[in-house]
Amino acid sequence: MTDGGGATGAAPPPHPRPGRPSPVRRTRIARGPDGRRTAPGEAAAMKSSRLTRLGWIAVVACVPYLALKLLWVLGLDVGVVDASRFSRTTWIAANAATFLLDAVAAVVAHTLTRPAGRRAPAWLLALPLWAAAGLLLPLLTGLLGGSLTGLVTGARNPLADGDFLQPWVFGVVYGGFLVEAVTLLGAFAVYAHQRWGALLRRPLGALPRTGSRALQRLFLLPAAAVLAALGTVRVLWGAGAGPGTPTAGGPPRTVLSAASDCAQGGYAVAGAVGLVLLVLPGLLPRLRVRTPLALAWAGSATVFACGGCTWLVQAVAGGLFGAGAVPGGLPGLLGALELCTGLVVLCAGAFALCELAVAAGPAPAASERGVPAPPAPGTREDPLSSASLRAVRECASTDDR
Repeated sequence: MTDGGGATGAAPPPHPRPGRPSPVRRTRIARGPDGRRTAPGEAAAMKSSRLTRLGWIAVVACVPYLALKLLWVLGLDVGVVDASRFSRTTWIAANAATFLLDAVAAVVAHTLTRPAGRRAPAWLLALPLWAAAGLLLPLLTGLLGGSLTGLVTGARNPLADGDFLQPWVFGVVYGGFLVEAVTLLGAFAVYAHQRWGALLRRPLGALPRTGSRALQRLFLLPAAAVLAALGTVRVLWGAGAGPGTPTAGGPPRTVLSAASDCAQGGYAVAGAVGLVLLVLPGLLPRLRVRTPLALAWAGSATVFACGGCTWLVQAVAGGLFGAGAVPGGLPGLLGALELCTGLVVLCAGAFALCELAVAAGPAPAASERGVPAPPAPGTREDPLSSASLRAVRECASTDDR
């Protein structure tokens, strides 16, 4: 419709003020595997399908190990050459325990494939996956490193002897572990970016100053120093040097045990570096949070699961059943320190991550040089005590997504 002057009834669009650009809404564009642009909703669907595929592959990778352990528990010694090496009670108890551990990994992997499982409390998935990372990463790193070293140097590989288990058993077990480690930890990485992507993509310099920062430093900096010391001792043991090398009263040292010590020590030192960078973010302010967090995650998990828990199992079995030699001297002290340090990092790190996840919120825009942009007007840059209180509710809630 037009009025008498021929003008339309609709009001003309408002003109921007002089000197100020018109507001433009920017949408983040994701790209698919073929390089074409995808909408944010389609990109989220692609991540969910990737998470589902990885989770199901991890479940399938657990099946051969679970089947073999179940046969051994039931008395069918398939692939066993020398069944008299251990007593029947010890053999069944050890296989039942490892069966339950891998069954938990299969259940967690299946949970990651379900939409309802992705809304489960964070600790219900993060805690078993943290322990799984501590067992799988040094095991596979030591296995691959020791096998390659044996091929190059001609040293004896105990897996090829066949005096206890047939060689194909190691292929089934460790092949499944390799696939399980890649897919299970890969699925958790996708899950973590879906749930805490805003925090993981932040530069360290953009982390909010939470109310418990000083308390975190009080616990985590000494833990990082202990991790570095423990890792150094492990690496020296792997190289055949250093004080208190665990040789007397134990199995003979092989190329695999040396590589395992080197792997555990390397992860421990890497975890110490990650902790220092997280607690003192001003050292590398442009580094993304996910890099030092992954280092601290792998290092603390290795020290706890592969070092401390191994010492605890040996001590309990030796005290209750008289099975095996309880580590003494420096190896025993090292195992106890690894257990305590892993627990300290677990507790302090879990609270710190909950607090940061609540206080961080959406990631700030970054300039071309990677320096975080200043906060928008009217926003609070450092939510101190309120972030701590919200973190407690975040950890305690049933659905903390």
